[in-house]
Amino acid sequence: MHIQTLRERLRALGANPRHEQRVLRLWSLALPQTSGRRQVEHFLPSALVAELPAIADELAALARLESQHPGEDGSARLLVKLGDGQMVETVLLPRDGVCVSTQIGCAVGCVFCMTGTTGLIRQVGSAEIVAQVALARSLRPVKKVVFMGMGEPAHNLDNVLEAIDLLGTVGNIGHKNLVFSTVGDPRVFEALPRGRVKPALALSLHTTRADLRERLLPRAPRLSPEELVEAGEIYARATDYPIQYQWTLLDGINDSDEELDGIVRLLTGKYAILNMIPFNSVEGMPWQRPSWEKAADIARRLHRRGILTKLRQSAGQDVDGGCGQLRARASTPARRVIPVTVA
Repeated sequence: MHIQTLRERLRALGANPRHEQRVLRLWSLALPQTSGRRQVEHFLPSALVAELPAIADELAALARLESQHPGEDGSARLLVKLGDGQMVETVLLPRDGVCVSTQIGCAVGCVFCMTGTTGLIRQVGSAEIVAQVALARSLRPVKKVVFMGMGEPAHNLDNVLEAIDLLGTVGNIGHKNLVFSTVGDPRVFEALPRGRVKPALALSLHTTRADLRERLLPRAPRLSPEELVEAGEIYARATDYPIQYQWTLLDGINDSDEELDGIVRLLTGKYAILNMIPFNSVEGMPWQRPSWEKAADIARRLHRRGILTKLRQSAGQDVDGGCGQLRARASTPARRVIPVTVA
């Protein structure tokens, strides 16, 4: 379902913009449609009042909790069933955040990502994206939404931007606390500045070598690391939010002195944060997670060279932390992954 379709249905029932916003606000906040000081019969059109229970049931059915997997770090992995029976993963993050999925599967095919092994199955509708947030809010407070779950948000751009607009207005999420993650599709840099809600931006960098990036992210747009950082810097300065550069740390692949020199070359003087995340080990994949001591040493070395680096522990490692793992375990086995070697 799309948010616009829901809006049109509400209007057909006599809702004016205030009525429409009220229904959308209460839904996105996971509150009953009867909430508030005023009785709905005294505020909403009678046709809408009559349909409210059915609408509430339909919205609840957009994303239902199939299973919950709490982690020791305060996170929880949720396996979520959508209305058609397809599964996505939603992650409750420590400190009142939630990570939502925007696609079932993914076409980018990042070689270290379980989600990409299935290819793209279908897009997640804008209402289904918001429904993941509403489901999370029914379990705990949510003040931050990151679009970093299953899928490439740029490949579902209209739905993701529609969800961001709602969450950044009636959904009561601060714009800087909406984080759009992408491998670097040029359409993102055109569309995001035009929106009423301008989210923070996370760019998947992973390497400073164009040749290695093509092997790690085989179907990502052919932007070089230099072009990606240049486009990110323009958006960062326009919105006054630093870009979050994502770096999945793969032992022996993208942790060399050459890569560290490249990071310093690319990010010195940029309005940026480097989020370095040691790879989540996945059975059947050839990648190795570096030791925490090695990862911490890399982060310290970058700090000393003037790069704001945050070493992040990926949430929920003890509960199949990598995106796509829960879904894969609940459905069919993943395809064999071909190793990538460093020349």
